[in-house]
Parts: sequence; C-alpha cells; structure tokens
Amino acid sequence: MSYPKIHRWTYSVPATLALMAPFDILASLAMDIYLPVVPVMPEALGTSPSVIQLTLSLYMLVLGAGQIVFGPISDVVGRRPVLIGGTALFAVSSVLLAAASSAPLFVVLRLLQAIGASAALVATFATVRDVYAGRPESSTIYGLLGSILSFVPALGPIAGALIADHFGWRAIFLIIGILSIAALFSAGMRWHETRPATTARIALRPILTSFPFWVYTSGFSAAMGAFFVFFSTAPRILIDKAGFSGMGFSLVFATVALVMIVTARFASGFVMRWGIAGSLARGMAMLLAGAVLLAFGELFLQPSFLSFVVPMWIIAIGIVLSTAVTANGALDALGETAGTAVALYSCVQSIIVGFAGTVFVLLLGGDSAWPLVGYVCVTALTTLSGLWSLQEPA
Repeated sequence: MSYPKIHRWTYSVPATLALMAPFDILASLAMDIYLPVVPVMPEALGTSPSVIQLTLSLYMLVLGAGQIVFGPISDVVGRRPVLIGGTALFAVSSVLLAAASSAPLFVVLRLLQAIGASAALVATFATVRDVYAGRPESSTIYGLLGSILSFVPALGPIAGALIADHFGWRAIFLIIGILSIAALFSAGMRWHETRPATTARIALRPILTSFPFWVYTSGFSAAMGAFFVFFSTAPRILIDKAGFSGMGFSLVFATVALVMIVTARFASGFVMRWGIAGSLARGMAMLLAGAVLLAFGELFLQPSFLSFVVPMWIIAIGIVLSTAVTANGALDALGETAGTAVALYSCVQSIIVGFAGTVFVLLLGGDSAWPLVGYVCVTALTTLSGLWSLQEPA
C-alpha cells in the first residue's frame, strides 16, 4: 500500500508521541485499573462477581473487535473525526461510570467506554501509518505505543488502589474521564487530518487464507490471553484467598510488568539469535512452563505470591518473546493488504482472548489458577502445532 506524502503533519517525533500517547495510555488504563476494588464492586452495584468479570471481558472484546469497524470508517470520514468522536464517547461514559448505581447501567457504560477507546486507538495507529509509512521514525512510535498497551495494564492497578484508598472506587472512573477530556481538548487544537486522498481496496481473502497469519495470530492470542486471564483471576486469588491488601496486590501485580519491561530490553537480541519462528516457539514453551508451575501450586500449595505470581513471571517472559515477533510473522507475506491485516489481527486476537479467556474463567472458576493453566495449555499447544506444520515441507 502506498501513501502520498503528508504535508500538514509537521510535529517532531517527541511532539507526536506527546500528542498520541495519552490516548493509548487511557485506553490501556481503563482495561483493568479498577482490579483492586473488584472484590467490593458486586456489593456496591448489587450484583455477582461474574457480572463484574463480564465488564473486564466486554472491554477487551470490544476494544479489539471495534477496530475492524472503525478502521474502514476512518478511511471514509478521516482519522480526526473518529479520534474526536471516540474520545468524547470514552470521556462521557467514564464520567457516567463514576455515578452508576446499578449493574446493568455499569455494563452498558463499560461497553460504550470500550467503543470509544477502540475508535481512538484506530485513529491513532492509522495516523502513524499515514504520516510515517516507510520512515524509520515509525518503529520508534509503534514500539512505544505497543509497549504502552502491554505494560500499562500491569501498572494500572497501583494507580487504581491509590485513588480508591483516598477517594473511593468511583473516583477511578471520574479521574479517567477528566484526563480523557484534557486529551480531547489537546487533540481538538493540534490533531490534523492525515487520511490519504486515495486508499487501497480492502481485500480480506488473502488474509483469511494465509496459514502463517492464523498461526502467528494464535500465538499473539495465547500471549495476550494469558495476561488477560491472569488479571481476571488475580484479585480473587491474591486479595480474597491470599489476604493481600489492595495496595499490596497492586505492587505484587506490578512485578509482572517489571519482568516484561526487563525482558523487552533484551527481546531484539533474542529475535536476532532465534528468528521469528524460533522466538515464538520459545515464547510458547515459557507459557507452558509457567502453566505447569501454576498447576503444581494449585495442587500442593496454598494461594500465595510463590504459588501464583512467581509462575506468572515465567509466563510474562513468554508473553514478551511472543509478542515481539507475532505481528511480523502474521503480516510478512501480505504485502499491500497489511493495513487491513493489522486491524483483523488485533480484532481476531481480542475476540479469542475475550471469549475464550472468559469461558475458561467461568467454567473453571475465577478464584483459582486453573483457568490460566487451561487457557495457556490449549492456546500454546495449538500455536506450537501450527508452527510445526509451517516447518513441514509442502
């Protein structure tokens, strides 16, 4: 896909990052910032823990699935209207979430919040592609925005615990709403339209019939889903069973992010040594190793930092090794359809993670490590089977 040169975007890379990063951060924060107060929310909203779990799953599903909708819309109406409209919806729903008094209203507002976040993310990444396609700066920007999506959800609960301890859980959503309003005003004044005058025809068939696309998308789903199931079950295991406080839980939870950050520092060297397929295979192996330790802890140990969090450190290493290569592996042979493939890649991953991850939590119980063990074993083994098939001679 070729893009005409964009003349209206004259910001430096640091200025571009300062403008774009808040939308990525807010969409990521909203994913799980209220994890430390999940145990008290069912009583506050007069509902069950499974409904609160639904609000986590729903956000993940819609955040990914919405991108396949808003991507084409942004090609028609432009990036700026999608960004402004999505951020406005995100801001309004966040403020209303702070005032929600019933579970059905909370779920609906959470859905709207995810729709707004999805639109903002699509517009952000599409703008990067418009402005920096074929330029070396794109790797810096994509790298930072991708890191935010990975690391912020692991650090968000610390902010949520601090806010909840001082102002109550409703203040979490109010503060997100206020911050998104500030980002909206900044974008309204500085975000220029970058949509190319002509865009390529959307072609789904080459993507849907690409076996490598599905294998590497499966690997991405295995990695991100492991983290999703972890943060879906962690509050009930570490707070309710292991006895951690909200702040203690958040600090322990953040150690997973620290492992990911350290591993990411060396990921490029690992990829150069092992290649794309080799890195993904080792990432899946790390996920399975962590799952084995989780199963051991569930069978023979009491819920604790050692039995639940330490195995997650191993899984976190596998997550980084996998996500460092899955996009390149999925999109490598798709040429001019890469733009559509990116949207579909994210959409499929989110649907698998949100649906399958939720099914494992509901079927195996959200207060044990078994959902994480089950999800990792099924998805990692599926990916390894696909990689083996790719290596087989035709």
